[in-house]
Amino acid sequence: MNALFTAFLGLLLAAVGCSSLPASAQPAKPDVKALYQQNCASCHGVDRLGGMGPALLPENLERVRRPEALKVIGYGRPATQMPGFADSLSEPEIKALADYVYTPPASVPEWNYPEIRASRLVHVAKPLPDKPLFKADPRNLFIVVELGDHHATLLDGDRFEPIDRFQTRFALHGGPKFSPDGRFVYFASRDGWISRYDIYNQKTTHEIRAGINTRNLAVSDDGKFILVGNYLPHTLVVLKAEDLSLMKVIPVKTQEGKTSRVSAVYQAAPRKSFIVALKDSPEVWEIPYALPAKKKGWVHDFGPNSGEMLVGEQTFKPRAIMVEDYLDDFFFDQSYRHLIGASRQGHQGQVIDLDTGRKVANIDLPGMPHLGSGITWEVDGRMVLATPNLKEWVVSIIDMKTWKTLKQIPTSGPGFFMRSHENSPYAWVDGMNGPNKDVMTVIDKRTLEVKASLKPEPGKTASHVEFTRDGRYALVSIWEHDGALIVYDAKTLEEVKRLPMKKPSGKYNVYNKTTRSAGTSH
Repeated sequence: MNALFTAFLGLLLAAVGCSSLPASAQPAKPDVKALYQQNCASCHGVDRLGGMGPALLPENLERVRRPEALKVIGYGRPATQMPGFADSLSEPEIKALADYVYTPPASVPEWNYPEIRASRLVHVAKPLPDKPLFKADPRNLFIVVELGDHHATLLDGDRFEPIDRFQTRFALHGGPKFSPDGRFVYFASRDGWISRYDIYNQKTTHEIRAGINTRNLAVSDDGKFILVGNYLPHTLVVLKAEDLSLMKVIPVKTQEGKTSRVSAVYQAAPRKSFIVALKDSPEVWEIPYALPAKKKGWVHDFGPNSGEMLVGEQTFKPRAIMVEDYLDDFFFDQSYRHLIGASRQGHQGQVIDLDTGRKVANIDLPGMPHLGSGITWEVDGRMVLATPNLKEWVVSIIDMKTWKTLKQIPTSGPGFFMRSHENSPYAWVDGMNGPNKDVMTVIDKRTLEVKASLKPEPGKTASHVEFTRDGRYALVSIWEHDGALIVYDAKTLEEVKRLPMKKPSGKYNVYNKTTRSAGTSH
């Protein structure tokens, strides 16, 4: 399935390499719809909504540049079922296909209760043993996402040896999320597929397609519910975590009555609620998921025209909070009372008190801060927020009591990810958005000075650090197709081990994620 999509994409991408085709073989006006039906529809769907392969719509291809798409269409994609079409299609035909899939459909495709329910897959129907098949510490495991060939590796965080390597859906997005006990991990793909993997038994148990273009998912802290945020259609989808059955579809409509894409969804454990960022409106939604104290039990409604399944009297009704500007990026303090957000177009952040629903402060932030990768620690008795920057060569340090900028720490370049651990004196940030993509900047959290600049693999992109459960080791990704996972001693900054991997985009430690470590994103 992923291969087919890749194939089609490969088609798209092949045009770049087909310039040598003779002019006589190039049709002046290719019938692009016929070309699509003949070559792509069997894998990607007659309406481009996906099938065995991913959906081929502009929103789903935003991370695939047209030159790359042309190469994929022409020559296929390695490690997938996507074939190349350079030998059977002309350069104009390949270009026409690329233009076609980057063209929005005439109407927004329908993906609601019937389509979502019909997509659900049960891979394992019977209960599985509740004890791990392995001897490793189940709380010190890592899930490593390898985008290079659409796999994930379950890694022992003590021995740094793979326990399992399994195929995932195409183009995972938003980072995997764990159940509170760390047994299950949930993945979301760009094409809306939600997958549930049983870590203890090393099996994918259920899948469901919650959207056509999905941003990410969040898991409630009681482990009962999953909320999925979509770009397309403009919806939020509530799933039952234990089997991914559909519970509710929430249309995303703004206070002005217009629909909106969802930028991201978050779990706010101390508040027993989900927080939702809207892309097309200056609004933030809070959706409670805990039942009122006196409400117990389940109420099911599975009639043919039933819109939803309710839990007790919990209808997941959103509470809208108006803000001054569109907020594309978020950070929460540890109490989840304060939401710190920023627009990708602005030069300052907003601090929103979620209890009152009001802004309490502005934060001076240059360039384009990446608050979603922010972390916190204590300096001289005060909590600070540190955020990398997608445009500027700095890390901003913010006093979380006064919300004033304490310092701008220079880095090796614009960064995307920043990580630390409560037991480590250092914070790590990459420079993957600038010319020095192979440099990791290590900051001393006590002095707010640069401790070291490391080059894990000269000339290759280094990014996304994650620590072991005890903070003793830091794992760095070499973000290349023939990449690697490099293990560092977090105290001496010396390399300990190197594991070859296929573009390891991110790694996620079970303990750090389930305990909401201050050193990692939530």
